Amino acid sequence: MLVSLLHPTLQTIFAVLFSFIGVIASLKIFKNKLPVDGGRDFAFNGKLSAGKQRGAGIVFICVFIVASLLFVGITLESILYYILVFFAMLSGYLDDASDKPWNEYKKGAIDLVICLLTSAAFVWQNGGKCSLDFGFFSFNVHWALFLAISTVFLWMMINATNCSDGIDGFCGSLSINSIIFITVACKLIGTASDMSGMAVIMVFSIMAYLWFNAEPSTMMMGDAGSRAIGLFLGIMLLKSGNILLAIPLCFVLLLDGLIGIFKVSVTRFLKIKVLKNIRTPLHDHFRKNMGWSNSQTIYRLNIVQVVISFCTLMLVNM
Repeated sequence: MLVSLLHPTLQTIFAVLFSFIGVIASLKIFKNKLPVDGGRDFAFNGKLSAGKQRGAGIVFICVFIVASLLFVGITLESILYYILVFFAMLSGYLDDASDKPWNEYKKGAIDLVICLLTSAAFVWQNGGKCSLDFGFFSFNVHWALFLAISTVFLWMMINATNCSDGIDGFCGSLSINSIIFITVACKLIGTASDMSGMAVIMVFSIMAYLWFNAEPSTMMMGDAGSRAIGLFLGIMLLKSGNILLAIPLCFVLLLDGLIGIFKVSVTRFLKIKVLKNIRTPLHDHFRKNMGWSNSQTIYRLNIVQVVISFCTLMLVNM
């Protein structure tokens, strides 16, 4: 931590201001350097995104990393996570900037490697915390088994978050929602205190991006943002000591994104058509099939997440 002489409260204030103002200023400066979206053929109203700057995640993730290095304690573990979040962002940005979208298998393989390395970093730095917690009981598992479980878990977090990025403000607001409740849950159960500073900086970095992404947006985070945020959420949950908290605290993100992956996978590999009347990602089902407006979809699903998360915190605090 380079700014170590400040009072902790002042340090947090400066971290918030640095990240928020830094993202806004950087997005204005580099806006015309970002790739331009060509619209999506298969998403509901996907063509409305054509002409907007995409890949804004490269800006706010870089500011997040710089702010964290300045205002949060620096450890070998945190450095490893910054590097891996950066590479998750970079892989997404290269796809955003590509004239031809990357093959989904290529993206999935890159995500899997990043998730494996992140899991390895966690196991290396937290070897005695390889356990599964079910609330009423927990048990330790062999580090190799935990490595496999956490790799799959992180891959699901990345891809669920990425799939949710289909409406202006949706992925960003839901991510902030989950980050805040995960941070509070960690405080209640006494874990991951070293992640709280990063969480605050990430929240305000995303908030600054939402200044430009509020409907009607002028830019989008792209895979550069959603993939990095998904990995960060996964790391927070690993550090919480209970990755199963993802189910209630990231419920909407997971349901929205993973239901589409499940549907496509079953149809493609097992040749079985499932969820025929459900449009995926789920936010497109609410907009297209149920007639919700973009604002209704964002607010209602965020409200659902808040209710579920609040009830979860009450149970955690019992």
